[in-house]
Amino acid sequence: MVTFESLGIEEGLLQSLQKIGFKTPTPIQEQAIPVLLQGTKDFIGLAQTGTGKTAAFGLPLLQLINKAFVSPQALIICPTRELCLQIANDLQSFKPENGNVHVTAVYGGTAISQQIREIRRGTHIVVATPGRLIDLIERKAINLNDIHYVVLDEADEMLNMGFKDDIEFILKETPNRQSTWLFSATMPKEIRQVSKRYMENPFEITVGKANSVNVNIAHQYYQTQHINRYETLKRIIDFNPGLYGIIFTRTKADAQHITEQLIREGYDIEALHGDLTQAQRDKVMARFREKSLELLIATDVAARGIDVQGITHVINYELPDDTEVYTHRSGRTGRAGLSGISISIVTPKELYRLRQIEKLVNTKFNKIDIPSGKDVCRKQFFHFIDKMLNADISHGEYEAYVPVLKEKFEAVTKEEVLQRVAALEFDRFLRYYENSADLNLRNDKGDRKGDRDASRDNRNRSRGNGQYQRLFVNLGTKDGFYKASFLQFILDMSRLNKEQLGRIDMKEMNSWVEVEADAARIMIKALDGKNYRGRRIRMNDAEAGGRRR
Repeated sequence: MVTFESLGIEEGLLQSLQKIGFKTPTPIQEQAIPVLLQGTKDFIGLAQTGTGKTAAFGLPLLQLINKAFVSPQALIICPTRELCLQIANDLQSFKPENGNVHVTAVYGGTAISQQIREIRRGTHIVVATPGRLIDLIERKAINLNDIHYVVLDEADEMLNMGFKDDIEFILKETPNRQSTWLFSATMPKEIRQVSKRYMENPFEITVGKANSVNVNIAHQYYQTQHINRYETLKRIIDFNPGLYGIIFTRTKADAQHITEQLIREGYDIEALHGDLTQAQRDKVMARFREKSLELLIATDVAARGIDVQGITHVINYELPDDTEVYTHRSGRTGRAGLSGISISIVTPKELYRLRQIEKLVNTKFNKIDIPSGKDVCRKQFFHFIDKMLNADISHGEYEAYVPVLKEKFEAVTKEEVLQRVAALEFDRFLRYYENSADLNLRNDKGDRKGDRDASRDNRNRSRGNGQYQRLFVNLGTKDGFYKASFLQFILDMSRLNKEQLGRIDMKEMNSWVEVEADAARIMIKALDGKNYRGRRIRMNDAEAGGRRR
């Protein structure tokens, strides 16, 4: 049996691992640690989230640094504040009690002055988000001359968020590094380009199949019409009492709108999106981690780096446009060896994209019937009965109330008591679902027809069938966009719905967007002439005045 000791981890770290319950290394730790302990090899590790990557690079760093020399020697770059704090906390738990190793987290959304003071007091390992680190570099508040080890964690997410230039800037500012370690769930061409430019003959390992998803996650989909998408979401939530999960939307407008609807109908849910201040975001995440909030609705950008243990479900209110984003969404559940469920709500037009995701992640998605109203009520009823039977009555002086209860219920049969309890608990469900419609699509020829319809619709859009107007915009991948983030940006700016858009073609400098003809003027008005990162946006009719590449 492989142990941390057999991998070369020193005694002090072994004692810490024993205290926190780490018994045997995960596959990524088993393969990465012996290589990284050499301290001189560039390294690429491809593995999904939740596989133990932090310990895979954190333990070698804690062992390699010179504890007697109090200066930043290792730098860990990650995409979000949440992940930054999580990594720093993990390293604190890994280090020996008397190891005298200092770890400092630097990130945006909080006072930079305090972080500068912590760095000046002395530190060995700095965990940072790209923007805040560059701010510190430009203020000359951090010295990177002694950095020997640079770790890029969640590299694909950082590039998706537009940090490519920032990463390259940081790598140029660490000229004396002995090795660069890159960890990522996927390997898009942009990461391959960075590795070729800044790494020398990297040792590369892949844990699990490339682009595969966690085997502990069950992938399911519910098929319905677009008009029934929200009702389908409610059925899924109601049919899974005790669900602890994240609902993903494409835009922050959708996230806020759906949250407000669910709150009005009595659901305990909060939204996580880009309009929240850092204090508001921290408050929402604290409630979610404490499970005082069981449902969180988020955009892909807002959810970057969320690592919360015990999430049972991920629900894709809509499929992401970028198929690789699906692995990041689904990876929020099924972590640390636990099982999880990733659910997608799809319309017939989205079946083609679902099949693309299946091919990418090499996993079959199971079609599930949308539960009927009676199914929901039955599931909720038995959940309540089980909860009541398992209630802890060992605390409290309930015996004092028993005589009064017996007197009150003397003329009431057991069956009537149960009926009254059910009425009190399930009146809302019974009323709501009493005459509920069947939300399933009934198609005798199965889903293949839906696939063909979706493919035909795709081809019609490509040719242009007169329903869509093609718009040109001078924004592209060079502006830090990928397809999903670009879609979210233009929808947020225009306040249009995803269903009003057709095909999106992105190039380095420009993009083309198909919009329903009656909505095209709204989008042009919303974007044309506005500024994005200091550059004036130009949007117009592609046929009338837009350039083609």
